[in-house]
Amino acid sequence: MGTAVVLLVVLGAAGLAIRSMVKDKKAGKSLQCGGDCKNCGGHCH
Repeated sequence: MGTAVVLLVVLGAAGLAIRSMVKDKKAGKSLQCGGDCKNCGGHCH
């Protein structure tokens, strides 16, 4: 039972991280460009 709870917590955290990354990408932010794709000259696409 404990393993299932830990698995659900880990999956939830991973889901939130992925959701945050998708949201940032749609807002024009990217880790490869220092967080601001508008000013990177198009190198992060």
